[in-house]
Amino acid sequence: MLVVGLVVLALVIGGGVGYLATRTTSASASGQTRQRQTTSTGGTSSSSTSGGPGATLRVTSVTPASGSTRVSPAAPVVVTFSAPLAANSPQPQLNPSTPGSWSVRGDEMVFTPTIPYVPLTPVTLSVPSGSSGVRGKDGSTLATAAVYHFRTEGGSILRLQQLLSELDYSPLSWQPSGSTIAPGDEAAQIAALVKAPAGSFTWRNKGWPAQLTGKWKPGVYNLFTKGLVMSFEADHGLIPKGTIDRALFVSLVTALANHTVNTGGYNYALANKTQPESLTVWHDGHVAVKTPANTGIASSPTPDGTFTVYSRLRQQVMKGTNPNGSHYADLVQYVAYFHGNDAVHYMPRAGYGIPQSLGCIELPLAQAAKVWPYLAYGTLVTVIN
Repeated sequence: MLVVGLVVLALVIGGGVGYLATRTTSASASGQTRQRQTTSTGGTSSSSTSGGPGATLRVTSVTPASGSTRVSPAAPVVVTFSAPLAANSPQPQLNPSTPGSWSVRGDEMVFTPTIPYVPLTPVTLSVPSGSSGVRGKDGSTLATAAVYHFRTEGGSILRLQQLLSELDYSPLSWQPSGSTIAPGDEAAQIAALVKAPAGSFTWRNKGWPAQLTGKWKPGVYNLFTKGLVMSFEADHGLIPKGTIDRALFVSLVTALANHTVNTGGYNYALANKTQPESLTVWHDGHVAVKTPANTGIASSPTPDGTFTVYSRLRQQVMKGTNPNGSHYADLVQYVAYFHGNDAVHYMPRAGYGIPQSLGCIELPLAQAAKVWPYLAYGTLVTVIN
């Protein structure tokens, strides 16, 4: 190719020289010519071409849409651009990552997971820009990095109950109708968190009172299942609040793969306000302790209902105000809180079996020491009559 001409126009302004335009004309042996036009001032150049290096690539759509909160954990992620993409273009990034692969399909980049995301996972999608970012087939690049956020949908309550049964946290056992999912099959276990397999539950023991058995509802997250979750959380380094989140699902699948099962059995407590008042504790369907107890006086009664043990203390000084306005500070032992400031605990009294407390369930010392180990986090405490 032969350069046949170069024309430079200069403009003198206030003693300075700035290049207004530069045009290069080339000719080939066939006599054809090609032209590229650029304009600049002060030495900064911008291309006016519609493609090639320096041209702008845009993200036109993302699926799932940014801000989505009910995304299927196995759904592909699709990023659509304004032009076809280079086959070897740098890829977007997902955080947290999950096994899978990106592929280029014309103007789309598609991520297909081989292992689904865990339910309730917040995901960030980052699309890189510039020279090291996503690149079009014509050499165009993304001018500005793009960031999108979405969250996978919640898991199955039924599957949550199944896993708690398999890990021996429930008084019910569970058997699948079909083949068993291998504990170490991560992909299948995570997929089952969204679509629970069919199966059946059976009470392990027949000695439970109706106040407990009537609260079991498969597929429903009620107080019964919350107590199971709290018990699991307490054993696995999670805050025992009965919170259903990503960390819970991850811990459940990990515990199943490692065969880390509960060895403490299942416990239940029933306080009966019919005089003589009593507290009965069941362990694995059998009565473990039955003791006289004191509940709240008429002006500060112990509420009827079922509650979960949410805090445990070996001893503490309980402080408060009596109905007559005086203040108290009592050293109590073997404390298990189940409702607000109400707890099961030892309190020195001349006798037991009648209303004497300000809402707590008071026990004699020897019986309180026996009861306390059974009142673990998540244990249900029912108050009747």
